[in-house]
Amino acid sequence: MKTSSPVAPHFLHQLADCAEHQTMSRFRQKANLQIASKPKDGFRFDPVTEADRQAELSMRQLIAEQFPEHQIHGEEFGITGTGPWQWVLDPVDGTRPFLCGLPVWGTLIGLYYQGRAQLGLMAQPLTGERFWSDGERSFYQGPQGDKTLQSSKVTELANAILHTTSPEPIKRHPQVQFDQLNEQVLMTRYGGECYAMAMLAAGHIDICLEYALQPYDIAAFIPIIENAGGVVTCLDGSRPESGGCIVASANAALHAKVLAVLNQGHAQ
Repeated sequence: MKTSSPVAPHFLHQLADCAEHQTMSRFRQKANLQIASKPKDGFRFDPVTEADRQAELSMRQLIAEQFPEHQIHGEEFGITGTGPWQWVLDPVDGTRPFLCGLPVWGTLIGLYYQGRAQLGLMAQPLTGERFWSDGERSFYQGPQGDKTLQSSKVTELANAILHTTSPEPIKRHPQVQFDQLNEQVLMTRYGGECYAMAMLAAGHIDICLEYALQPYDIAAFIPIIENAGGVVTCLDGSRPESGGCIVASANAALHAKVLAVLNQGHAQ
């Protein structure tokens, strides 16, 4: 379900600019960065920094000024407001690589209408790259010039590149047949965080599997990937807006094969 958005795509870039001011002034400044840990099942350390909080606050302020009737769902400050339009924000997706000085984190900005993703943007400020969708097509802008995004045409598992952020969840989720998929693909890579989802939309990665995403982890990428030709669902094939175990593939034919392997041995 797509509907006419009251938001012009350039407003997403304005939000990314706000967040960038807060994140880049703190990136690779670990000695001066306030770091805390949030409770999270399966993790002894789940970091949050003042960069996360201040970036979200700056985006919230701009949204409140321009669209006071909209809801906001942010990782750091929860859900505020009411109404059918909801902003879904992750100011620093990939706080661990942010702390390590690695540029595979990003600011994620999504917009839902009645729970369905409409617009999305992922910004990586250090590389100066943005990946975004206006609800019809998806685009890249950065050092390599402006481009329209197109996911890959790979349809055979044997030719596909698989990515998952960390191998740690694999043993905790034995019902997901990762090993079976891993044995059938061309190669598997780890550690790309949200940047890997952007690379799927750009045609460089063919499959992304993430075991336990929140809505703010995936909201921005749903329209970016879908409007580049890819498919994003939960493991059972349902819509991904609420998060969960998320599978993204470069195209529908490949996605069907990926889900069949990952769900092998148990009912969807």
